[in-house]
This record gives sequence, C-alpha cells and structure tokens, in this order.
Amino acid sequence: MSTSSPEAVKKLLENMQTDLRSLSMECKKKFPPVKEAAESGIVKIKTIAARNTDILAALKENSSEVVQPFLMGCGTKEPKITQLCLAAIQRLMSHEVVSEAAAGNIINMLWQLMENGLEELKLLQTVLVLLTTNTVVHDEVLSKAIVLCFRLHFTKDNITNNTAAATVRQVVTVVFERMVAEDERFKGIVEQPPPVQGNTNRRSVSTLRPSAKDAYMLFQDLCQLVNADAPYWLVGMTEMTRTFGLELLESVLNDFPGVFLQHQEFSFLLKERVCPLVIKLFSPNIKFRQGSSSAASPAPVEKPYFPICMRLLRVVSVLIKHFYSLLVTECEIFLSLLVKFLDGEKPQWLRAVAVESVHRLCVQPHLLRSFCQSYDMKQHSTKVFRDIVNALGSFIQSLFIVPNTGNTAAVSAPAGGSGSGAQGTAQGGPGTGGISGNLTTQAAFEYRGTWIPLMTVSVQGSAKATYLEMLDKVEPPSIPEGYAMSVAFSALLDLVRGITTMIERELAVEEEAAAEFREAHPDQEWQPQPGAHLVWEEMVSACWCGLLAALSLLLDASTDETATENILKAELTMASLCGRLGLVTPRDAFITAICKASLPPHYALTVLSSNAANLSSKAYSIQGQSVQIISPSSESHQQVVAVGQPLTAQPQGTVVLTAKNIQCMRTLLNLAHCHGAVLGTSWQLVLATLQHLVWILGLKPGVGGALKPGRAVEGPSTVLTTAVMTDLPVISNILSRLFESSQYLDDVSLHHLINALCSLSLEAMEMAYGNNKEPSLFAVAKLLETGLVNMDRIEILWRPLTGHLLEVCQHPNSRMREWGAEALTALIKAGLAYKHDPPLAQNQRLQLLLLNPLKELSNVLHADIRQKQLESVLQILQSQGDSLGPGWPLVLGVIGAIRNDQGESLIRTAFQCLQLVVTDFLPTMPCTCLQIVVDVAGSFGLQNQELNISLTSIGLLWNISDYFFQRGEVITQELEREEEALQKQAQEKGETLNRPFHPAPPFDCLWLCLYAKLGELCVDPRPAVRKSAGQTLFSTIAAHGTLLQQPTWHIVVWKVLFHLLDCVRTSSTTADKEKIESGGGNILIHHSRDTAEKQWAETWVLTLAGVARIFNTRRYLLQQLGDFFEAWEVLLNHIQSAALSKNNEVSLAALKSFQEILQIVTPVKDSDKAGDALAAMGVPPVLIDPLSASGPGRPLVRSDSLVERLTRYNGAEMQAPPPGEESALEDSALWWSAWNTWYRTGTDSTRPPSGPTEKLSFIPSQPFLTALIQIFPALYQHIKANFSMEDLKKLGVILHGAVSVPISSDASPFILPSYTEAVLTSLQEAVLTALDVLQKAICVGPENLQVMYPAIFEQLLLFVEFSCKPPQYGRMETKHVANAKYNQAEWVALNYVPFAERSLEVVVDLYHKTACHKAVINEKVLQNIIKTLRMPLGLKYACPSESTWKLAVSSLLKVLSIGLPVARQHASSGRFDTMWPELANAFEDFLFTKSTPPDNLSIQEFQKNEAIDVEVVQLISTEILPFANFIPKDFVGQIMAMLNKGSIHSQSPSFTEAEIDVRMREEFSKVCFETLLQFSFSNKVSTPQEGYISRMALSVLLKRSQDVLRRYVEDERLSGRCPLPRQQVTEIIFVLKAISTLMDSLKKTQPENVDGNTWAQVIALYPTLVECITCSSSEVSSALKEALGPFKDFMQPPVSRVQNGES
Repeated sequence: MSTSSPEAVKKLLENMQTDLRSLSMECKKKFPPVKEAAESGIVKIKTIAARNTDILAALKENSSEVVQPFLMGCGTKEPKITQLCLAAIQRLMSHEVVSEAAAGNIINMLWQLMENGLEELKLLQTVLVLLTTNTVVHDEVLSKAIVLCFRLHFTKDNITNNTAAATVRQVVTVVFERMVAEDERFKGIVEQPPPVQGNTNRRSVSTLRPSAKDAYMLFQDLCQLVNADAPYWLVGMTEMTRTFGLELLESVLNDFPGVFLQHQEFSFLLKERVCPLVIKLFSPNIKFRQGSSSAASPAPVEKPYFPICMRLLRVVSVLIKHFYSLLVTECEIFLSLLVKFLDGEKPQWLRAVAVESVHRLCVQPHLLRSFCQSYDMKQHSTKVFRDIVNALGSFIQSLFIVPNTGNTAAVSAPAGGSGSGAQGTAQGGPGTGGISGNLTTQAAFEYRGTWIPLMTVSVQGSAKATYLEMLDKVEPPSIPEGYAMSVAFSALLDLVRGITTMIERELAVEEEAAAEFREAHPDQEWQPQPGAHLVWEEMVSACWCGLLAALSLLLDASTDETATENILKAELTMASLCGRLGLVTPRDAFITAICKASLPPHYALTVLSSNAANLSSKAYSIQGQSVQIISPSSESHQQVVAVGQPLTAQPQGTVVLTAKNIQCMRTLLNLAHCHGAVLGTSWQLVLATLQHLVWILGLKPGVGGALKPGRAVEGPSTVLTTAVMTDLPVISNILSRLFESSQYLDDVSLHHLINALCSLSLEAMEMAYGNNKEPSLFAVAKLLETGLVNMDRIEILWRPLTGHLLEVCQHPNSRMREWGAEALTALIKAGLAYKHDPPLAQNQRLQLLLLNPLKELSNVLHADIRQKQLESVLQILQSQGDSLGPGWPLVLGVIGAIRNDQGESLIRTAFQCLQLVVTDFLPTMPCTCLQIVVDVAGSFGLQNQELNISLTSIGLLWNISDYFFQRGEVITQELEREEEALQKQAQEKGETLNRPFHPAPPFDCLWLCLYAKLGELCVDPRPAVRKSAGQTLFSTIAAHGTLLQQPTWHIVVWKVLFHLLDCVRTSSTTADKEKIESGGGNILIHHSRDTAEKQWAETWVLTLAGVARIFNTRRYLLQQLGDFFEAWEVLLNHIQSAALSKNNEVSLAALKSFQEILQIVTPVKDSDKAGDALAAMGVPPVLIDPLSASGPGRPLVRSDSLVERLTRYNGAEMQAPPPGEESALEDSALWWSAWNTWYRTGTDSTRPPSGPTEKLSFIPSQPFLTALIQIFPALYQHIKANFSMEDLKKLGVILHGAVSVPISSDASPFILPSYTEAVLTSLQEAVLTALDVLQKAICVGPENLQVMYPAIFEQLLLFVEFSCKPPQYGRMETKHVANAKYNQAEWVALNYVPFAERSLEVVVDLYHKTACHKAVINEKVLQNIIKTLRMPLGLKYACPSESTWKLAVSSLLKVLSIGLPVARQHASSGRFDTMWPELANAFEDFLFTKSTPPDNLSIQEFQKNEAIDVEVVQLISTEILPFANFIPKDFVGQIMAMLNKGSIHSQSPSFTEAEIDVRMREEFSKVCFETLLQFSFSNKVSTPQEGYISRMALSVLLKRSQDVLRRYVEDERLSGRCPLPRQQVTEIIFVLKAISTLMDSLKKTQPENVDGNTWAQVIALYPTLVECITCSSSEVSSALKEALGPFKDFMQPPVSRVQNGES
C-alpha cells in the first residue's frame, strides 16, 4: 500500500497520535515538558488533518514542529522513551514528511545520542532510513550523519561495529546514488561547466550540483583518510582504518564508474588522489624480497601486509576494469606491478592473489585489447599485454621448477609463509607429503617428478577469486598446493577463449558486412578497416609465444583427459585464429605443438623438427628455458594404447602411442576438419603427422582411398589395445570425413591441401626407393579421396593432382605405383562419370583435361601400370563409350600405345578395348577419329607378341572397311565439313593443310590409310599375318574400291600396291634360306614352308596375284588414269622379277598373274551374274544363297539388297566398256610391253647354266615352263600384226630352251609318264601349240608372213632330233629316267620321244601344206627334213624308241611323195642339188643299218620290219628311178649300188637254225633284185641315162655274186670236215638263187638291150660255180643245180659271142 494513499495517510495520522499519546503517558511523571509537547503535537496534527486536503505536504511543512516532541523525548536519554521516539521519527521519515530543518534537528539529536552511546543500533537504523527515504539531508548535515556512522563503526561492540560498517557502506552508496539520480534529472539540460581553473579541488567543487558536491566531498575525504590525512568534510572523525577505507573506495569505484567518467572533477580525483595513493601503498610489496633481512630498512611497514595488499589489488582491478581509458599511464604502472607480483621471489600468498587478479583481467578480452592498443602497439611503451601473458607462462613454468631440490614435495609451500604443512583444500588434493598421491586418479600436472594437483577454481569464463575475497583475514592464508597452478591454468584458458571469441566474432561481423557490400556493389572491392586487423594481429603476435610455451608445457605435463582436452582446444583455437588472420609463423607453431604431442616422444619427423627450430629462434625465452620444453618425463604416467613401427626408410625399433597421443591426434583431425580453410602451408605439418600416426596404427588404404585398419599381423611389432581398436574405425572415419570436407574449402586452401599431400607423397616415394618394403600410401590415398569429393571443381586441382600421381606411377616400388595408378584411374573414371555442369559433352576442354593423364600413363614402362590403365580404358569404354566425343583420339592413343616389349597380357587387354571400340563405338565417334582407329588396329597387327591378336586385328580392319562402306555417305559429309574448317584455319595461318594423301578427298584418304596399314601388315615378318593381311587388302580393294574417286586410284596403284610389291620383292629376295625348326616343338611346319624364303614366297605369290587381279578387274577404270602405261610396265616388271625368282612357287604364280592381266582369264562384264560379280570382288558367292543369310563370315543383309548395293557401286565398271574403248584395251603398246616381258622372262628362265654344275643352280620347274609357253598363244593374238622374223627367232630360242630343261628326280613321278607310255608332257604340248598357233597365223596371214615357214620347220626339226639325241641343258649331267633314284637330288632328262614324234608329224603335216611355197623351196626345207630323219633312220634298232624309226620312215615316205615332184620340177634351179646325196645317204643308212635287231624280236615283228624296208625300195622304184634323167647320175649310181647290196642276202649272225629261212630278208632281197633287174633291162630305154642305170645295176650285181662264190669255195676248202657257219651257207644259197633269177631275166630280155660286158661277166661266173660242186651241203648242191642249168643257153659257137662282145 502506497504511503500517500488516503488509507495510508489516515493510518499515519492515527499512528502519530498514538505515538504522541504513548509519549505523553511515558513522560507524564518524569518529564512534563515532553508530555506537554506531545499533547500539543496531537492537537497540531488534528488541525493539520482537518484543514488541509494534501495532508502529507502540510505535515512536511510543519514537520519541525511535529517532530519536536519526539526529539525532546530522545533528549530524555531514557531508553524506553528514546526507542519509542526513534520509531515514531522513522515512521515519519518513511512517509517522507520530514523537512530539511527537521532532518537537521534529527541528526543533531542522533549525534547527541551517539556521543552518549545510547541505542547505537537504532541510531544507525534511523540514519539509514533518513538518508534512504529522501534527499533532504545535504552538506554538513549529511557529513555529520556519515561521521556518526563512522564513529559508531569504531565502538567496542562487535555488533555495532559490523552494523555500522554496513551502514557506512550503504550510506556511501546512497550518496552516490543520489548523484546519479540528480544527473538523470538534469540529463536533458546541457550545462557548460565553467573551465576548471588551477589544480586544487576546492575551486572545482563550486560547479557541482548539490548531490554531486556531497559525493565529491565524501570521496575526497575517503582518499584523505586512506592516506592517513585529515578529512576536509567529514568533520568529527576520530579514527579510521586503511582497510575499511580501501574497501569503501573499491565499492564506490566499482559501483559508480559513470560518475567518474562523466564528471571531470571526479576524474581529476581519480588521477590526482586515488592512483598515487595506490602506488604509494604498494611500495612495501614491490621492494620486498623473500629472505632479505628487514633490520636495515627504516620504514615502519616493511613487510607486505596481506589485507592491504589484497585490497589494493582489488582496487587496481576495478580501476583497470572501469577507468582504463582515463588512466592509461597509471594502468601501465599497475599492470607492470601485477606482473612483478607473479615473480617467484614474492611470498606465496602474494603470488596467489596476483594470479587471481591476472585471471580477472584475462576474462575481459576487450580490456586486453585496449592494453594491446595502448601499450603494445605504441612505439616506446612497455609491451604490457605480452608481458602479462608471458608472466603467466613464466609463472606456470616456475611452479614446475623446484627451488628446493632436496624436497620435491615442498614445492608449493611459500618459503616465508605458513610452513610446508599447508593442508589441501576441499578438493582433497594430497598434502605436500603425499607423493603417493600419484596413484590417485585426481587431475594433476606432472613434469620431471614435480606433481601439481589441479583444482576446480572457477567456472569457465569467470574469475571467481578465493584470496581476493578474504576481507576478514588479517594474516596471510596458507595456499593449498596446486591452487596457484589451477588459477593460472584457468587464466590461460580464459585468455585464449576470450581473445579468440572476441576476434572471431568481430571477424564474422566484418565478413557479413563484406558480403552485404558485395551484394550492393558487385563491381567494387571491399576494403575492411585496417585498424581492427592490426590490433588483432598485434594481440596474437604479442601473446602467442607465451601461450604456446605455457600450453606446450602443460600439455606435456597434463595427466587428466579433460585438462588435456582444454589445452588442446586452446592450441587449436589459437592455430585457427592465427590462420584466419594470416599469421603463418604462430599458426604453424601451434600446429607443430599439437603434432608433436600426437606423436611418440622424440619421434623423428623432419617437418616438425625443422619447424620447431625456426620457432625457437623467434620464441620468447622464459627464465632461461626455451619455449619448446617437451621432454620424456611425461611418458611414465600415460596409458599406452598402441605399439607400432615408425615410418622411416631404415627399419627401427618400435614406438609407443599413449592415450594422450590419440587424443592429440583427434584434435589434429578436428583442426584439419573444421579449420582446413586457414591451414595453408601447415597442411604439410598436419598431414605429415597424420601419415605417421596412421602408419604406426597400421591403417591401410582401401577402395576410394579410405583408410581401414590393416590386417592383424601387419608386422611383428604392431600391437593395438582394445581401447584404441574401438577408436580406430572412428579415427579412420574422421580421416575420411576430413578429406570429404575439402569440398567446402576455397580454391586456395584446396591447393594448399593438394600441395601438402603431394610433397608428403614425394617423401613417401623417396623413402620407398631402393627397397620393396611396404610404402606409406597415406598421401596417395588421400589425394584420391580429395579429388573424388571435389569433382565439381576438378579443373583447378586436376593438373597438380594427376601430375603427381603420374610420378607415383613410375615409382620402382610396385605397391606404391600400383596405388598411384589405382588413384589416377579411379579419378579419371569418376571424373568422366561425374555429372558436370555444363556436361562434358559441351565442355570439350574439361573432357580432354580429364583424359590426358590416361594418355600420359602410356609413357610409363611398368607393365602393371599399363595393365591398370588399359583395364580402366575398358571400363571407361563400357560406361562412357557413347559420350567420349572429342576424347576419342586420346583414348585410342592409349589403346594404340603398345610396344613389342610389353608382354602378351597387356597387349591382350588393349586389344579387348580395341575390339570393343570397333564393334560398338565406330558410329558414335567423330569421323576424324576413324583414321586413328585404323592406325591402332594396324599397330596391333604389327605387334609380334601374340599372333592371334595380329590376325584378329586384320579381321577388325576388314570390319572397319565394311563400316566405311556402309556409312560412306555420312562419313564423307562429316569429313568434308571438317576438311573445310581445317582448310580455313590453314589459310588463316598461311600454312598448307598437312594430312596424309593430301590431294585426295578426305573420305578417300581414310581408305588410303586403311590400305596403307594393310600394306604394312603385308610385309610383317610373320607369314600368317602377311597372308591374312594380303587377303584382306585385296578383298577390301576389290569389294569397296568402287567408292574411291578416280584420281585416288592413282595413289592406290602407286603408293599402295606398287609400294607393297616393292617391299615384298625386296624381302623375298633377301629372305633367309635356313630351315626353320618346327616352332615350339608342337607346331609342325610343312616342308614347303620350312624356310623364311619359302614363307616369303607365299606372300609374294599372294601379293602379285592380288595386284594382278585388281589390274584385271579394274582395267577400264585404271586405263582412264594418265599413266596407265607406266603402271603397266611396272607391274610387268614385277611379274618378270617374280617369274625369274629362284622359287618355283613364286615364278609359277607370277605367270598365272601374267595370264590374268593379259586376260587370258577374262574378267566379268555381266552385272547380272551377281555370284561372279561377288567373286570378282573377293566376296565368297556362298553368301548369295538366301538360305545361308548368315554365311561363314558375318551375317549379311538379305541377299537381294547386297546385290543391289554391289550393282549400284559397281555398275559403272561391271558392264562392258562403251564402244571405242575396245581399241584402248587392245592398245598395242601394252601388248608389246607384255611381249618384251614374256621374252625376257623366257630367255632368262630357259638359259642353261654356263658354269660347272657342281653348284646346283636353280632349274625352272615344268609347270612354270608350261605356263610360260602357254601364255604365248594368247599374247601372240595381240602382237601378230608386227611379229617379225626376229621375234620368231627369239621365240625359237625360248621354246628350245624350255623343252631342254631337265626335271628334278623327286618331281619326275608327277610329271613324267612312265617311260613306256608315249605321252607328251604338258610343256611339250604347249610348245607345239605355240608353233601351231604361229603356223596357222602364217597360213591365213598375208603373203609376207610365209618367209617364216622355214624357221618353223627348223624349229620342229630340232625337236625331231630329240628322239635320238636328247638336248643337253648346259653342262649338266642328266640321267636317263629309268636309272634315276627318286630320293636323290638328281636331274632327269625327259622322255623326248613322244615329243619328237609329234613334232615329226607336225613337220609332215606342215610340209604337206607348204611344200610348194617359195620360201620352203628356197630354204631347202626338204633337204633339212631328210637330213634330220637320217638320224633315226640310221639308228633304226638303236633308236631309244622303236616307234621313232618307224615313224621316221613313214614320214620320209610321205614327205618324199610330196617333195620329190617339187624337187624334179625345180631341178634346173639347182635348189635341190644338195638334197640328193643327203637322200641317198638316208636310204643307205636305213636299209643297211649298223644296228642289230634286239634278241627278243619275234618272227612276226621281223616280218613287219622287213615289209617297211620293202616299202622304201618300192618308193625308189616308183618315185626315183623312173625319173632318173632329172636326177643327178651319182645319186642314181648310189641307189643302184644300194639295190645291188640289198639284192644279195645279208643277215645277222645270231639267228637260230629254225628261223633261218625267214630271217634272211629274202623278200627284201627279192624286191631289190627285181628292181635292179627291172631297171637293168627295161625295154623302153627313153634316155641314155636309163640305160646307164641298168648297166650299172647289172655290173654291180654280177661283181657281188663273183665275190660271194669265191669266198665260199675258199672257206669250204679250209674248213675241212667242219660244216661252214650257218649264215655263210645261207648267203651262198641266196647268191646261187640270184644267179638263176638273173639268167631267167637275161633270157627274157631283148639281146640288143644287154650290154656285152654283162654277158662276159655272166659267163665268167661259170668256172666259179663249177668249183662249188665239191661242197658238202645238200642245200648248196640243190641251189647250185638250179644255177648251172640255164648256162646251156650260152653254149653257142664263139663267133656270135665275139660279135656280141664288140657290139
């Protein structure tokens, strides 16, 4: 209820009346005046109540009177009355009805009471009520009231004392509160205070308002009192204590800082009075040194006095906290003092309270910032902030440094303090004796044997002091062990926390502002205020050394997890802050500290030690100790959680990880995770440390680069406790998350991270050189992880990342490079699979960037890396093949980067990739890459590791060509577009377009590249590859050549086909003739392929055939090229060199090709015959069968469409050429060129070897020669017009040579007929056919050709001679076929008989037709024929074959029957003169052969042969003798002599008795004789010539008879009783028979026709006959009887005989 409400007023009035009544009652007896006054007071009150509406105001006005009775009551000094009065007065006060005057009276009254020592408590209460309820008490009255309270404070009564002290405090507060209220009232009115003159406080007071003045006077006097001076205002003070004064000062300063800051007068007091006072009072503490004697010093307060000292520190704290800005210089002094108090030489309690004070500063970061700005950043000022931090650090260090080495435990006892027995505080910390306390789990620090417990001293962030609050203590308290350390520790942590929080908050504000600014002005640069940054940097620079020193030490000494955590957190926040401010050295220093703490003690890690060395040179050294105090002392009390191997190049012992190491490691991870952006270059430290820890813990990288705990048995030395085992997955997880969080780093930080990982990896590589120990893969794994999570901005880190991984891939340590490759390929695959924005398809640059490292891997020589590379290419193809686009050249480059030294499996993998490309991706790649595909496929063909791949790749080339064929139009369009673009570029640069086969259109170039590749494969060292490539090349040209434009064919012919022929020819001619052993033992090589030479031969054959076929099928197209003739010549030259190669297979094939290009095999010209069309193009016709739609190769489109396609493409060529081109085809120059080639080939191949035959020279085979000769007829058809005699001679030489070539004995069974068969070999057939063609041509040709007949005859006759005289081939020995052994390399002469005989038949035939031709007559053909026949005729039975002479005879007869009439006809010309003797000799040789018939000749045969002889004689009698007058005499004579000889029996001596009659050739003799006689006595002697013949004939006959008879008689006589030989007897019988025959003939003849000589000779026989009568043989006798009988007719008278003789 309010004091002014009507009810309250009413109550007040009632109470007052009651009080007055009570007073009057009490004083009734003893003090009447008082009673009266009370009663009048009642009346007064009533009147006031009745008269006034505002009763309270009226009361206040009259308060002096109203109060008077009560004051009088107090004056009685009666306790009861006094109490009543005081209560009443208080009631009035509380209703604020006391005026100023009344108040003064009340105070005076109270003063009297006080002086009388009455009701002290009540007094105090009354003063308090008076002063607090209103503001009527001012100036002297107020001062009196205050003095009154002070006086009461110093009474003897404790209760009063304390109450008074409280009242004083409250009153002082009230005074200042009034001033504050007054200021509040006047706030709006701005007064200009008059300038302060002079320096005294007196003058300045006048400007203050009343309440302010009171406050000023009060504060001034407090200072006076503390300084032990007389007060100016508080008159009546009797005594005062300094401690109380200091407390009051502190409370005013603390509670009313605004007063001092707003009013100059008060500020002045602070500066002029308070600060000097404090400094003065501090002096004993400053000078004091523990242990120094006090005697010499005259000053009374020599030792520091705890209560004052402690209060001074409190005042200082307040001054610094509130008035720092006013008292900059003074604060510098205070702070310096504070720092000094921490000194080890000061008393323990002093250090404790000083530390508490420092802690108070540490929780005020803004204050600390001010220090930094005011001192540390000023040039000539003390570095106060730095000193504070360093002092703290130094203080902490000093606690560990034991002053008294003997007693380690006495460390915390102050030397001059309360002894070493100080008990622990409530924390239960062990006493100083309790070294055994080490065993308890209490939190503590331990360092080098010094053990300091840790207590909870204050809540984080507030400096709750213990000793600064001990205002009641007079003696210095005992400080428990560990207290100072705990406070200092808290102070450190609070300092770090405060600074970092403050700066980070401000940084955040600044960043926000920057962001807003950027949004508002995107084009401008944000400029932060440099001032703020400078302060922050200075603060950090000033404090980091001290902090680091202290924190490192504490971290090392800490045995408590929470403490450790706090220290680490402090180091972490400092590191992060330094990073944000860009202070590299301190950042690295803090990080180094954490790193070192994570690793085992003394762990040799160069990064850290070198870093530490840099730091210690800059570091602040405390009490001679270096900052980096990290020592092994801390090991002993840590729980060991892991034992592992250090990561070093040289194997060392094991190292131990403690729980604290792991805790530090987690901090390190935390640092990297949360503050990665500010780490910059210190990533190196962090990662190096993590790498070592990971290694010691045995974590190994798994898929994607995440580290997993390795296998249990990583090494003999990795031991992990269960504690750490549960941590490992967590650590591994954090590690991964750490690198995942790299996606939130900015680009620069990310680069720092990558660089750090790279250099770490380089170290790992260094270490892994030269040994195959397990390397550290941490860096590589983490590079992979980092790359994978930063795919969205992969461009910025791709180059350094992949550049480094490529180096790793080349490392000799297999595990290392395996991971390098794993990482690289994983990144590339991920990069290609990632959904970039814009997508890769539109970002060619990025795609090429991603693929480039894949290509670079091709330069690595290690097979495992290449394997990895190729496997990933395969995966990329399978997953992204469709979208590679511009990346194709790179991918194909990788596939194609194979070398022969790479081993099969690599090549096989690469080839799988290529197969995939060819089967699936040709349509999706840019057409410009098709050429690369061709090259790559080609390179697989050329590799020599795996034959099957080479062969399959040739198949791929065929597939590729098919693809070109099907997609021709599309490819052409795309390539032409590309070409235009390139052309444009080239023109802009002023260069020419540089691509292979340039002038050809781009699509044709593609084909040409394909052909060129196949061409290369055609000369591969492996026969199978050559064969396959050759077939494919010619098939593709045949199948798809139509797509090429005409000029391109020029390149195909010259650059592809002829080039290929040249290469093959060169290789074939230089190929090795050594026999190749069967490959690998299990592959058998056929003997026809067992040398390189033979294998090359096959290639040559294929190639030549292929080229020839193209020339043949594309003749019409090629002829339209300008240089067809040159090409033709070159081709012929190749055919010739092949034909002349020393290899039967090649040479024969060459001729086949020759035949083909001469179109002896005609090309298809009918486009309807699809099958043939296909065959011509190298497509097996099988495919046309609609049933086998998928034929042997690939499934084909339905047959009809294939045919349509072929006819569409091939239509142009498949029809017959238009009229008028026929002549072009028959171009004689081409044919003559062909003839020259044929001639050169023939000449060279049939020329017999000249030298000795030991060196077995090459001898052409029969099939070759046959083919060669078979070409001629066709060729001749085209050149016959100009075929000259000269050419004919050339031909003859070749034919003769060819026929003379012997056969190798091992081939003879296949070529030769058995000797007895009369069959021609195909070669002989061919030769005759050639001549036949010629003669037919001459026959129908013009007249002038006939001069060639004799040459043909000559040639044929040469062949006829072979029947008896086989030709010699050089000087080579040939065996007769019957004697040759098949298995020896001998040469066998052919059986030439059938050939010679056939030739003879041809001669006869031809002569039959041409006997009358002038040339035949002039060239003495007949004579030549006879001359030739003479040989077989003469040999007769000695001929190699019996048929020969028989044929010779019959031929002779035929020829003569035609030729003799011609000869007679031309007798006069003398052309035949030489023929006659030849003919005579021939007859002679034949009829009287020197050879004897064979023994086994049967009677029938003999008779047949005799019949032949008879035929000849008949010819003579019919064709020659009748025309004797046209025939030379000598010839006739010879014939006669012959007949004569024949007419006498002649026989071989070997006949048996039984055959004698038959074998005598009686028939023959008879015919001879008859012929002789017939011509001897012909009735019609038409010419003297004839008579001459008959005379000659007779005399020959008679002479012969005479001789035989004589010899017989002679022999008979000599033989005595022995019978003569059978043949001689036969002969004599024959002669006798002849004589009797002659006699008969002579009788029949006209006597005048018989020459006289003849008679004489006949008669002369008689005596001889008579002599024979004595013979013993009965047969001779009977023959003799017959012979003698006719002589009776000569028994004439002699006269007539004489006459006859003379006639």
